[in-house]
Amino acid sequence: MTRASWHLRANALAVAWMVAAVALALGHRSVPAAPWLLVHLLLLGSAGSAILVWSQHFADTLLRCPAPGGRPGHTVRLVAHTVGTLAVAVGVAASLTPPIVVGAVLVAGAAFAQVLVMVVQRRSALPSRFGHAVRYYVAAGLLLPVGVALGVAMAHGRVPESVHGRLYVGHVTLLLLGWVGLTVLGTLLVLWPTVLHVRIEPADERAGRHALPVVLVGLGILAAGPVTSWRPLVAVGAATVAGGILVVVHAMVRQARSAPPRTYAGWSLAASVAWFAVSALALAVIVVGAPGWAVVPERLAVLVAPFAVGFVAQVLVGSLSYLVPVVLGGGPSMARRTAAELDRGAVVRLVLVNGGLVVFVAPVPSAVRVAASFVVLGALTSFLVLLTRAVLVWRKPAAVEPATPVPARSGAAVVAVGCLVLAVALGVAVDPPAAGIGTVAAGDQAVATGRTTTVQLRAESMRFSPAVVSVPRGDRLVIEVTNADDDVHELTIETGATTGRLAPGERASVDVGVVGTSLDGWCPVAGHRLMGMTLRIDVDGEHAAAATDAHATDAHATGLHGSMPGMDGPTDGPTGSDRTTPSAADALDLMATPDAGVMAHDATPPAPAPGPTTHRRTLTVREVEREVAPGVRQRLWTFDGQAPGPVLRGAVGDRFEITLVNDGSIGHSIDFHAGALAPDDVMRTIQPGASLTYAFTATRSGIWMYHCSTMPMSLHIANGMFGAVIVDPPGLPVVDREYVLVQSELYLGAQGGIADAAKVDAGTPDLVVFNGYANQYRDRPLRAVAGERVRLWVLDAGPGRPSSFHVVGAQFDTAYREGDWLLHDGGSTGTGGSQVLSLAPAEGGFVELTFPAAGTYPFVSHVMQDAQSGAMGRFVVN
Repeated sequence: MTRASWHLRANALAVAWMVAAVALALGHRSVPAAPWLLVHLLLLGSAGSAILVWSQHFADTLLRCPAPGGRPGHTVRLVAHTVGTLAVAVGVAASLTPPIVVGAVLVAGAAFAQVLVMVVQRRSALPSRFGHAVRYYVAAGLLLPVGVALGVAMAHGRVPESVHGRLYVGHVTLLLLGWVGLTVLGTLLVLWPTVLHVRIEPADERAGRHALPVVLVGLGILAAGPVTSWRPLVAVGAATVAGGILVVVHAMVRQARSAPPRTYAGWSLAASVAWFAVSALALAVIVVGAPGWAVVPERLAVLVAPFAVGFVAQVLVGSLSYLVPVVLGGGPSMARRTAAELDRGAVVRLVLVNGGLVVFVAPVPSAVRVAASFVVLGALTSFLVLLTRAVLVWRKPAAVEPATPVPARSGAAVVAVGCLVLAVALGVAVDPPAAGIGTVAAGDQAVATGRTTTVQLRAESMRFSPAVVSVPRGDRLVIEVTNADDDVHELTIETGATTGRLAPGERASVDVGVVGTSLDGWCPVAGHRLMGMTLRIDVDGEHAAAATDAHATDAHATGLHGSMPGMDGPTDGPTGSDRTTPSAADALDLMATPDAGVMAHDATPPAPAPGPTTHRRTLTVREVEREVAPGVRQRLWTFDGQAPGPVLRGAVGDRFEITLVNDGSIGHSIDFHAGALAPDDVMRTIQPGASLTYAFTATRSGIWMYHCSTMPMSLHIANGMFGAVIVDPPGLPVVDREYVLVQSELYLGAQGGIADAAKVDAGTPDLVVFNGYANQYRDRPLRAVAGERVRLWVLDAGPGRPSSFHVVGAQFDTAYREGDWLLHDGGSTGTGGSQVLSLAPAEGGFVELTFPAAGTYPFVSHVMQDAQSGAMGRFVVN
């Protein structure tokens, strides 16, 4: 295999990981643990493969000494890294620890093996002017196993959240600032002047020698922060690392003065280093400013895009844009042709990536961020197309038209900026109120005074404080809102002015405009308004108390006005007499049958575990639109895309380790009734993109409810966030057939919308259902055989209605409710029976019966209004 073909295949790994990351970015809603996978496909997969390939390439070149093991040994390390990365990804997606551990060992082993190769190689080489760059690779390779070990410890999930936060900081800093950062800095010492075609002066060489110890000292101080739990050390360490980066940057700037960057590769490398330095400093500020270690991972989420895209993706694409033509070879003419292909649209791509990233991290409405993310993704993905063209040029020069050089003053930058402006305009057009556009004036009948009244407002404990603000008539009102709660909030004024979504700890201002009349405000996040998150803006303070009382009463009784829908997540929909959007209840016909393509929810529970087991499972919060009755669709909040969520099953003594991943658009949480433990940490609300691990040991038997406990809890449960955990009683006999039926209520909102919060609050459901769909087992009956023993597990998930479970034409000889037997094998006489299993909301149990003969046996909730509202089904017995 030639040098060019080996490099082509080796770099194909990095490109393949890029393609996988792009595909995941486009389809992340359907993939478990998508945010984690997206970051690690790029960093561990693509960047990791490139680091193994190019660090060895530069070591061979700079030391002028072949590596022990040569190309075969290098290939083995690449294969180990690739297999290890795949194993880790599969383990995380499937919540399986063994693949994670095996994969981590392979990844760390490949890196450590390369360190040993370079150490031996360096000792065997003659003194080299640039040999000190290899020390960066050695140091980086030694940090990787430590960072990987911290990642495995986090994935294991048996640590308190404060410890998890410390592990997270160590993991991120050692891998991003250490492994990736040191490798990039060491490479730039020689790659940057090579791209610029300038001489490396002695001062530049000294800068490279001096920067390494500074960065290593900074990393040591930074790592001491999580070890000692003293967060100021993180700030000192990150600032020191940034100082080491600036030593290299100073040398880069000095070289660029004599030969400014003129290619995509040069400008992309420069931009990546800038993002690297800024992100390192931002990390320090965020960690020190966080109220505790437990919230640090969530706070650092804002740096994912700058680190992963601004730094890693740009340095990767920029480096490959220069290096691929070099290793492909084919002579100067061919190298120029392949380089020209990779330099197509350089200015446009640079402006779109970096400008789009600036827009993405700015405090802009969600729709604008989405538009900016697609711009950045498209600009980066274009590299894959150009790389394919470059390889085609190298293989078949005549098959590809040569790239035409673009004049320096082609207006490319103007075109790119225009595209960005168009993307921002599109985002604003999708959600104008979130951008403060299209709102009505607040003081059409008032004479403007020219004064501005500024009010400080806090969102805390599901309230705005103060709940009433006064403003002189004619003043311009600006409200500065701080979200001091642990959930996402937003302030929307009835004029349409809004802060947009605010994550915990975030601040924003809303310009209400000139105020001429009293106004109402509220939080439009689903259910929050009904929980009391309302604001009264009172002109001149008149009738404040009376207005507040009337406002609160109206809000509770009728839901007041419909809120402005936001792009960041569900909102309280129009309710009561103000409703203008048709309710899904208008399409309700309980006599209709579902279409042939509608599949009934599988009511069969998992089989009991053969022995003591640790159950590891990832539950991903997903927002999905589902049919809940024929012709009636609702947007549900679900665990793993289904309502009810997956049935979990174990035995007394089993351990459950459940990772909750929030892939929704608002905060969610989880509460397992099957586990007895303090709720403070594991039941906390996590924001979109975050995760937590809920671990407990099942000590008592029964069928237990799990549900989202984020307030308003009734709305989150009513909108689909519930499920069942079966903990088998000791010695529970095997039966011929088992089913699980979870009763719940549906409070229909708009067609395709979420549940109607006012109906939930009033306790007036439109439907009562088994397993999430009205009358589904009437039209898709459950099966049994006469003479078989059948066990029916039943859970009432509520949130508000009791259940009285009954099978028409059959009798129960066994009934088990809330952890104890009501009737066991016919009771003490052996002839006792039961007709219903009565359950309050959140209660559960099971009944057992034997169908006496073939036929059709309906089952219902014997609260007959509920049976007539969808809580019925049939057993067809052969």
